[in-house]
Amino acid sequence: MELMAAIVALKALKQARLPVVIVSDSAYVRGGITGWINKWKTNGWRTSARKPVLNEDLWRELDTMAASQRIEWRWTKGHAGHSMNEEADRLARLEAEEWAAFLQDNRAS
Repeated sequence: MELMAAIVALKALKQARLPVVIVSDSAYVRGGITGWINKWKTNGWRTSARKPVLNEDLWRELDTMAASQRIEWRWTKGHAGHSMNEEADRLARLEAEEWAAFLQDNRAS
């Protein structure tokens, strides 16, 4: 979900090369896009353990989207009172609940 959030946020930008700050509580996303991804690409999308990178399709898309912007990737501790992070969590929970209800309604049919 965190990878998709970053991708969707970058897709929403109307201009390229804008200065953008992406704040995430996912060390996986921040570490992946700011460091690990270069090694993954060099290693044919394999980890240092020679295993396939999980969510390779999403990492490729994020890499492509990020290449056209000037992004500062910031990490914040989750559930620690960061107002924007708390709002993102609230919206994600709401969407997950709505999606679960939709699936439940369609299974009953």
